[in-house]
Amino acid sequence: MSVTVRVPAKVNVQLGVGGLRGDGFHDLANVFFAVALGDEVTATPAAPGTGTTLTCTGPDAGQVPLDDSNLAARAARLLAAHHGIEPDVHLHIAKDIPVAGGMAGGSADGAAALVACDALWALGTPQETLLALAAELGSDVPFALLGGVALGRGRGEILEALPVTGTFHWVFAVADGGLSTPAVFHECDRLREEAGTGSTDTDVPTPDADPALLAALADGDPAALAAALTNDLQSAALSLRPALAATLAAGTEAGAIGALVSGSGPTCAFLAKDAEAAEAVAAALTASGTCRTARATHGPVPGAAVRTG
Repeated sequence: MSVTVRVPAKVNVQLGVGGLRGDGFHDLANVFFAVALGDEVTATPAAPGTGTTLTCTGPDAGQVPLDDSNLAARAARLLAAHHGIEPDVHLHIAKDIPVAGGMAGGSADGAAALVACDALWALGTPQETLLALAAELGSDVPFALLGGVALGRGRGEILEALPVTGTFHWVFAVADGGLSTPAVFHECDRLREEAGTGSTDTDVPTPDADPALLAALADGDPAALAAALTNDLQSAALSLRPALAATLAAGTEAGAIGALVSGSGPTCAFLAKDAEAAEAVAAALTASGTCRTARATHGPVPGAAVRTG
């Protein structure tokens, strides 16, 4: 017997970043949006005493760590420890979310492993407990459990589901190589200091969700959402990877109605007016030479869930 869980990637349609806190984190107003591009994690029983093992396939599989740093493995061990059982399980990750691309692929795998192992071990863990365990693993992991669209506060782990109407069409331009999330936050702080605004939580106001963006989501209005897309980390990502500016320009020239760096980058996200426009933008981006590949997809979609059939 094995259990396979499908889990979505995310794009941050708003990423408001507060000042640096004393604990080294930043308060966020992080509007997560789950898209159909996703990974699958399959949990299979392992012999007693073997612990948790990992394999991975997919376009970026060679970049996925298969040691104790992998969030899927950490999730299995954390869930087992919570219930006082041994974490004897083999996890296989079918990777389709770009690695280190600002789309929370590692966090998604952690969420999928929680759901897969909970089902495999017939634990029946309440959703609130899974969300608390997910928050221990990382700031983006709880949203991968929830899916849909949600506002993340604190470090992004305190979630509030948001109303959304209809389907939005996206294109993701995948860059070569990754960007370190801590490095991008550090660069954001440095740029703020350089600009003279200060970078601590006493200098930078606590961010909040943009009412215009929330209204665009609730109304299902792609043009209004495109106008409201923001990412406070974008300047830092462009500072560390200036070539992303050419990617953003290429997608906009190809007809995207909105464009931004996804999370901490280096993947760039483009909002299109409809599915046909998204395919055209993806084709133009792929041909532009400004990215490794481009993928059209849609959302919102549900969070991590056991695949049936």
